[in-house]
Amino acid sequence: MAETPESLLAQTTGFQWDQANEPKIFERHQVTSAEVEQAFFHVPLLVALDLKHSADEVRMIALGRTSAERRLQVVFTIRNDRIRPISARDMTRREREQYAKDNP
Repeated sequence: MAETPESLLAQTTGFQWDQANEPKIFERHQVTSAEVEQAFFHVPLLVALDLKHSADEVRMIALGRTSAERRLQVVFTIRNDRIRPISARDMTRREREQYAKDNP
């Protein structure tokens, strides 16, 4: 039986930041590493496989919110038992609508 994105995420024990990705995320989208991490600890958190970009490794997309209610889309992978953020940005209008629809 294949593992679900939620079950893979449940097995993680922390974060692993790539030295190049952390500043790149902030420069491009003004999203801090703290905000990215907060998104994983607030309910609701929607997680799905990113099949389009999973050629070399399994990538996932998360829709979540920060403590300040900023809604983020985070692309990440899991290496060993750690979440490794690849990119993060504010949700698009369509993503915000999906997030609200799935979490009334």
